[in-house]
Amino acid sequence: MRKYGFSTGALAFGDFARALELLENVFVEAIELSALRPEELVPLMAFVTKANLSRFSFVSVHAPAGYSAWEEAEIVRHLQAFAERGWPIVVHPDAINRFTLWTELGEHLLVENMDKRKSIGRTARELTQIYWELPKAGMCFDIAHARQFDTSMTEAYKILRDHGDRIRQVHISEVTTSSKHDRISPTAVRAYQEVSGLVPPDVPIILETPAEGEQLEEQLDLAAAAFNSSRAGQRRAGSVL
Repeated sequence: MRKYGFSTGALAFGDFARALELLENVFVEAIELSALRPEELVPLMAFVTKANLSRFSFVSVHAPAGYSAWEEAEIVRHLQAFAERGWPIVVHPDAINRFTLWTELGEHLLVENMDKRKSIGRTARELTQIYWELPKAGMCFDIAHARQFDTSMTEAYKILRDHGDRIRQVHISEVTTSSKHDRISPTAVRAYQEVSGLVPPDVPIILETPAEGEQLEEQLDLAAAAFNSSRAGQRRAGSVL
C-alpha cells in the first residue's frame, strides 16, 4: 500500500512544529521537511534533534531553492547531516551551481522536475542532461509540474518512461498558470490517472497542497484517487491516533 504524507512547507511554511501539529489526527506515514529558504535550514537541523518523527516511516528533506553561489558549499554540508540519517534530499536543478558539490550526497539526492517558469529540468531530455552530471541521483517526480508544463501529459509520460527507475518520491498538488501550488481538483485527478500507473508502487506520495482541517483528509483522498488507490482503511486507522 502506498504511503501518503505532506510537505511541511505547504502546511505551515517554515514552522515545522506547527505543520506536525496540523497532522496530529491525520493518518500519514510520510513527511517532507521543507527548508525552501536558506535561513530555514539550520533551524530544521535543530528541530529534527528533538522532534518525535517516529510515526513516519518515510522522511525526506527539501533543500533550499534559492541562495547565493557562495552559500552553496555550506548548504550541501548541512544537507549531508540529513543524508547520514538515510533521508532523501530533494533539490531543484536550477538551484545547483556546482554539480561536483552535490555528488557528495550520492543516491540520497533526488532531482525534482520543474515547472514552466524554469529553464532546465522540465522535460525528459533536460533531466537526462542533469543525470549525466549526477549519475547516482534519484528523482522526485512532481506530477503537477509535469502537467502544468504540458497539459496533454505527454511530457509526464516521457519522464516516467525515461527516468521512472530513478523515482524515490512523488510530489502532488495542482499548479496554477502562475506556478503556485494549489489544492488538487477532480480535473487534475483525471489527468494524473493517465500516467500514474507508471509510477513504481512503493514510492511515497507527498502532497504540496495548502490545506487545513477537513481539507487534509479530502486532499489525501484525492491524491489516492489520482493513483487509483483508496485510503479507507488508513482513515479508520487514523481515527484512533
